[in-house]
Amino acid sequence: MTEVWSKIRFREEGDFQAGAVIVIDKPLRWTSFDVVNKVRICLKRKFGKIKVGHAGTLDPLASGVVIVCVGKETKEIERYMGEEKEYVAEITFGHTTPSYDLETSFNGTFTYEHVNRMLMEEVITRFVGEIEQYPPIFSAVRVDGVRAYEKARKGDEVEMKSRRVTIREIEIVKMELPVVELRIVCSKGTYIRSLAHDLGQACGSGSYLSALRRSRVGGFKVEDACRMNEVVETLQEML
Repeated sequence: MTEVWSKIRFREEGDFQAGAVIVIDKPLRWTSFDVVNKVRICLKRKFGKIKVGHAGTLDPLASGVVIVCVGKETKEIERYMGEEKEYVAEITFGHTTPSYDLETSFNGTFTYEHVNRMLMEEVITRFVGEIEQYPPIFSAVRVDGVRAYEKARKGDEVEMKSRRVTIREIEIVKMELPVVELRIVCSKGTYIRSLAHDLGQACGSGSYLSALRRSRVGGFKVEDACRMNEVVETLQEML
C-alpha cells in the first residue's frame, strides 16, 4: 500500500488539506463523480469537510486516467483540464447509436465491406488538425441551461452547436473489421464518441465507439496511475 501512497503528489508531505493530486485508473461503469465521492468519503473520517474534485470527466463506459485534486490543489483543476489527452479507442463499423457509443441501442445498420486500411488511412488525415466537431446529444454540454443528455433522454429535440477542437495525431493500432483500434492525441473538449461517429460517415458507412481508454493527461500516464481499490485500501489503512 505504501506504493500507492508514494504516487500521491502532495504539496506538503501527507497533508491533503494543503493540496494533493491522485491519478486514478478509473474502472469501467464508474462515473468520474463516483471516483471523487469515494476519495472524499475515505478522507472525511480524518479531515471532515474537504474539497475533492476531478480534472476532466470520463464517461462510465470508458476507463483510464482521471486526475483527482484534493484540498488547495482543487484550485488547479482548470489547468489540468487544459492538458493534452491521449486515448486508445475501439471503433466498431456496421451500426450507429444515438449516443455514439453503447449507452443506447442501435438505430442504424450499414455495410462496411468497402472499408479497408487504405481508405481508413486516408480518412483519418481529414480529422487531424483544428476541426469543427459536434458533441453528441447524449453529453453533458448545456443547451438552454439544461444538460443535453437530459433533453435527449426525454426524447426532446436537441440542437448541438459545433466547437473547435484540435486533434494532433490519429494512429491505426489494429484493424480487424468490423473493429478498428485507434490511438488519438487531442485537445481539451474533444469528444471521441463524435470522432467515432464522424469517421464512419466519412468512410461511407456507420460506426460507434465500442470501447475507450484514456491513456494520458498531460504528463500523467495510465501506467503510473493507481487502481481505485488500492487507493481506497491505502487511504483507509494509512489515515
